[in-house]
Formats: sequence, structure tokens, C-alpha cells
Amino acid sequence: MANRSDTKTRILDAAEKLFAERGFSETSLRLITSKAEVNLASVNYHFGSKKELIRAVLARYLDVFMPVASAEIVRLQASDKNASLNDIFSILVEPLLDLNKVRAEGTSTFLQLLGRGYIESQGHLRWFITTHYGEHLDQFVKAVADSAPHIPPAEMFWRLHFTLGTVVFTMASADALIEIAAADFSEHNNIETVIRKVIPYLSAGVSVPVN
Repeated sequence: MANRSDTKTRILDAAEKLFAERGFSETSLRLITSKAEVNLASVNYHFGSKKELIRAVLARYLDVFMPVASAEIVRLQASDKNASLNDIFSILVEPLLDLNKVRAEGTSTFLQLLGRGYIESQGHLRWFITTHYGEHLDQFVKAVADSAPHIPPAEMFWRLHFTLGTVVFTMASADALIEIAAADFSEHNNIETVIRKVIPYLSAGVSVPVN
């Protein structure tokens, strides 16, 4: 049993690293099995398909992040019925940073994986996330909508997707941005400071009145 568990973990670890670095489409099962030092039969036994493996890699993070983030939003709204968008986005920072306890550099890896799914149009991931974590997503969307009631639902749809796109681009470029800020402005940043820098921008963009 322990050997099976070790094999499964090795596959997940190898797939996670390759997916984050190369993307889902560019990472073959052959590459994964080579890095994990297992055979293809092991991948099929534990996951059945590449799509299921992709979902399992993300689930390691989503199973931890989504319930905690959801609970934090509930707690915030219970203590402040007029919580701002900045408050709502900010309340997600600690649950995101806690993903570093799941895996080394877990926060960055998780956001990179989400970005890959967004950029590569992995439709099955959208289905997986909305099916398994829909209640948590709905709670977040409702909290955002409640904080910006002047934004019509159709417009909010677009703004939340623009928000996701901004986060994806920022996290994909985070290492380079940190280096540039250090060289040009003598700033010393890390993933947390980058996330906190983007929140006021997101809040302002989502809440600006419709013309």
C-alpha cells in the first residue's frame, strides 16, 4: 500500500512541476513518467487519463484553498456587512500564502497552474472546478457583487474575467517583475507583496462605474 501511495505521489509531483513549467498541452505522459521514474501503466492505474491527472494535481491545492477562502469570506461578511472589494480580495491572501505549507512554493505553483488552465482553454478544468467547488465560487462571486451593486451582472462577468486575466499575467511574470523592480527601483518584493500590490488595481477596476 505504501509503495502505491509513493508511486502516486511521485507522479503527482512530477506532473505538477512539468505542467507549471511547460503547460498542460506541451507536457506528454511520456515526459511525466520519465521524470517520475514510473511506467505508463502506473499513470493509467492511478489516474486513468491525462485529464484526470491534471485535475488531481489542481485538487491538491483547491481542496485546501477553496474551503478556507470561503470560510474567510463568510467571517468577513459576518463582521462587516459593508465589506469593500479591497477587503474581499485581501481576505484571500492568507489562504493563498498557506498553500506554501502544502508544497514548497505552493502559492506560485497553484497560480501558475490556474494560469495555464486559463490560457490553454482547458474546458474540462472549468467543468471540474465549477462541479466540485461551485458552492465556494458562487459565494465569492456573490460577495464581490454585493460589494459593487452598481455593476450589472453581465458587466461583472466581464470584469471578473479581466481580473483573472490580470492575476494570470502578473503571476506568470512575477519573477521577472520582482527582478526589474529590484534593479530599477531598489524594491525588494516576494510573492506576497506582488499579490498585495495587484489588489488595489483589481478592486478599482471591478468597481469603476459603468459609463
